[in-house]
Amino acid sequence: MFVIENLRHAYEGSEVLNVPSWEAGSGTHWLVVGPSGSGKTTLLHILAGILRPTAGSVRVAGQDIGALPAAELDRFRGRHIGIVLQRLHLVTSLTVMNNLLLAQYLAGLPQDSARVIDVLRGLELGDKTGAYPHELSHGQAQRAAVARAVVNRPQLLLADEPTSNLDDPRCGQALDLLETQARAYGATLVIATHDQRIKSRVSNRYALGG
Repeated sequence: MFVIENLRHAYEGSEVLNVPSWEAGSGTHWLVVGPSGSGKTTLLHILAGILRPTAGSVRVAGQDIGALPAAELDRFRGRHIGIVLQRLHLVTSLTVMNNLLLAQYLAGLPQDSARVIDVLRGLELGDKTGAYPHELSHGQAQRAAVARAVVNRPQLLLADEPTSNLDDPRCGQALDLLETQARAYGATLVIATHDQRIKSRVSNRYALGG
């Protein structure tokens, strides 16, 4: 599903990430593990095409994403990659429904309210279509962020530290949610984490050094 080769990234001349090679098949589930500062978030941002690496290549669904101009990369990301960031980044001025419609629009896809409603119902948010992010509980907001990430049926689903601020029951629920949604779309799932509680749940892992 994706192939990384000779990937490096540096900030102000200091290398923060070095991934010689990594290949993940379609539908597989992975953890990116490593201590704080090892580059986990940087790696996810590069996989998502949010950040361009200093060197190396990333191919997602057969496409070298580094070769795409910015506008094409934005559309490619919207159609093929879903990402749930540490800060959920729901647009506060938009309802839950419009946050998902915006994801379709930015991907260059038709705005399909029936699809949005179907996804929200599947995540037990069918009664929250008209709610604004500040009106949601933390769990509801997290599910809304996952809904936005999967509304375009991504082939790659990324999550950055999705359980770091959750108690044990909610930690399990968050992981269940991500795994269930990835399986529903046959997506490759990559979770960046230092949370020891979820390491026994996902056998595939890519370890980054300190």
